[in-house]
Amino acid sequence: MNQNNQSTFVSKKVIAIGLFCLLISFVTSASSNSTILVMGDSLSAEYGISRGSGWVKLLEGQLQKQGSQWTVFNASISGETSSGGLARITNLLQQKKPGIVMLELGANDALRGLSLNETEKNLSKIIQLSKKSGAKVLLFGMQIPPNYGQDYTKKFKDLYPKLASQEGIELVPFFMAGVVSNADLFQPDNIHPNEKAQATLYKNVWGAMAPYQSLLNGKRAD
Repeated sequence: MNQNNQSTFVSKKVIAIGLFCLLISFVTSASSNSTILVMGDSLSAEYGISRGSGWVKLLEGQLQKQGSQWTVFNASISGETSSGGLARITNLLQQKKPGIVMLELGANDALRGLSLNETEKNLSKIIQLSKKSGAKVLLFGMQIPPNYGQDYTKKFKDLYPKLASQEGIELVPFFMAGVVSNADLFQPDNIHPNEKAQATLYKNVWGAMAPYQSLLNGKRAD
């Protein structure tokens, strides 16, 4: 092999190795971002119901049914507050590298009468950290009973669409829609949805995921 042929052979080998490494990098990146991270409280943590019967499991089942490569990691904890979620989000983003973060927090803040300003700051920070990591964010709109005072109740309800608009993210208008008005869909504590309610909660979430469908189906997002 003369010098020119040898040089050409080496160049082609270097290019081939480079393309192979690029392909491996792309596949690894695509795989690491095909995770949905659910950050919620008892409403998403299957509190008081059988394991595997919650709306998150129904979401997993739908993704599998349509042959999606996406998986779901449920990091929800009963009793979780926005500050607790903020304390955990950085490690979860680093470990799971989600492509989508579902944020279902804030209700426990309101039920404890915590500062709405602090709740807003915490949720905003979680959203910003998630976006910075490269994830899309779906925020779950929440509401509380009117006995907490008309002003507090309205401000809490308005907090979610306000954040979604400011941060340019998708919103589930009201996560508990179709559930709160039906006593048969609650556990004896009249606070937590029962197993029969999970299909409705799932539908509320799935409907808000319409902008993500091309992504979930492995196609290029618009």
